[in-house]
Amino acid sequence: MNNVTLTINGKQVTVPAGSTILDAARQLNINIPTLCYCDKLGCGISNKPASCRICVVEVERRRNLAPACATPVMEGMVVHTNSQRALNARRTVLELMLSDHPQQCLTCAKSQDCELRMLAAEFGIQEIAFSGAKNRFEVDSSSEAIMRDLSKCIMCRRCETVCNKVQTVGALTGYGRGFSAKVGTASMIPLADTNCTFCGQCVNVCPVGAITGISYVKKVWAAINNPNKTVIVQTAPAVRVAVGQEFGFEAGAPVTGKLVAGLRALGFDKVFDTNFSADLTIMEEGNEIVERVKSGKNLPILTSCCPGWINFIEHNYPDLLHIPSSCKSPQQMFGAIAKSYYAEKIGIKPEDLIVVSIMPCQAKKYEAARPEFAPNGVRDVDFVVTTRELCKMFREAGINLANMEDDKFDSPLGESSGAADIFGVTGGVLEAACRSVYYMLNGKNLEGDAINFRAVRGLDGIKEAKVEIAPGKTINVAVCSGLGNARKVLDTVRQDPDRFQAIEIMACPGGCINGGGQPFLHGDTALLEKRMKGLYTEDEAKTLRLSHENEDIKKLYAEYLGNPGSEKAHKLLHTHYHEK
Repeated sequence: MNNVTLTINGKQVTVPAGSTILDAARQLNINIPTLCYCDKLGCGISNKPASCRICVVEVERRRNLAPACATPVMEGMVVHTNSQRALNARRTVLELMLSDHPQQCLTCAKSQDCELRMLAAEFGIQEIAFSGAKNRFEVDSSSEAIMRDLSKCIMCRRCETVCNKVQTVGALTGYGRGFSAKVGTASMIPLADTNCTFCGQCVNVCPVGAITGISYVKKVWAAINNPNKTVIVQTAPAVRVAVGQEFGFEAGAPVTGKLVAGLRALGFDKVFDTNFSADLTIMEEGNEIVERVKSGKNLPILTSCCPGWINFIEHNYPDLLHIPSSCKSPQQMFGAIAKSYYAEKIGIKPEDLIVVSIMPCQAKKYEAARPEFAPNGVRDVDFVVTTRELCKMFREAGINLANMEDDKFDSPLGESSGAADIFGVTGGVLEAACRSVYYMLNGKNLEGDAINFRAVRGLDGIKEAKVEIAPGKTINVAVCSGLGNARKVLDTVRQDPDRFQAIEIMACPGGCINGGGQPFLHGDTALLEKRMKGLYTEDEAKTLRLSHENEDIKKLYAEYLGNPGSEKAHKLLHTHYHEK
């Protein structure tokens, strides 16, 4: 590849041909402010429509200012990033944006993370310079998971790019022209009436508060303080390696014990672990894998732990709805067991037991509200709180996890294996299943390093491997994360149904560690590597690393469910999905 040498602010720099002025400036550690630009949307895809013009710079012998994010470098180019002309233009653009933006920073869900507000502070803007007409739109909260307030949309098109190019869902598009142009749904219909999967990746990349999660925190506080309700909480595996970064811990550090202590301090009656029901999922799903592999029917089996990709397959691949596992997700299995087995144990009615989930995901809010998960009109999971929302609850209650002493989960829904910990990263569910499937087929456990199925690990969007599930018997498996990658794998299944025997799909690139409700990455994708490492560290630190050896799971089957795949287990722990 040829190189290009240019000068920026009097400093020479050589970069590969095809680089932008922004790329070259960053190599010199020269900061050029950006807003619409985002180079970390996932799957190697960037958003650089050059629509906001915040990054304009002055290029000698060029009449107009150039957007640094989208202007290719040229040999001998001379660039000034902080000329008076460039600075004035940026300030004017920013002031025009602010003039059409609701000044609701004190109550906006994105306030502390709003890139527009941060830019206004950096530019020292203390008043609205322009007045006149403002765009106003009705807030869309139709989905129970994601809220859209297009009055705050700045037309950066990040959400559109991540929805269309990374996730290939196509629920969002540019709508309208000129002053009224926004990114919305087709014909501006409610989000709930589209093919949105509620993965929340649009929430993660929106620089302002135009797209946020719908919060149930006030209802959770009301439940906690209701003396007539017993309120229990479950927390997902990916939460424990992300929540700490909001309280000064090293990114990716597992803070499980402190998380438990914090939840108990919030006032929950019992603190349980979604990892318990992840082990339960492996018992049911492992049994299902064994049955299908032995019979050779309905293969490949697709794991169904992620509600985002379940929504995706319902919309886009109804002809393949016979191959997902019928197992509910760990969140919903926990709710079902809590409102039956646990409620009976403590002697209360299911409707008097409130189940709260702490999840890394916006789609979990949608999943909890699905009608099939509300038998007899009583929801299995009452409220879902994301990791980001939990951090705000901690701060509201004056709780700093850094000051908490480690605590342990309550029993009987708190014991879990290391296999359950890795559910939070792409490849983890399949690895956990393979560990127990080996035992189910052979009557003995894997030993030593054989327990680690490294071929399915890593953050690559699509991974293929041969996995030995019995001496001399291997199956072909695939692991993918990101719905764009899921589309590629499912298209392969359509064309070649015999290529794989088992597939794991997660809607979010990297899996739940990058869920739509996790602390924002702010472009630092190295945080995903650290979160992934944290989950494998949790797994390897445990003596119990196999789901089928969880003593509380064994007790649940002995006392209540019978055997994996039993009639009672199917009634409580399995479901069916439908074409949308």
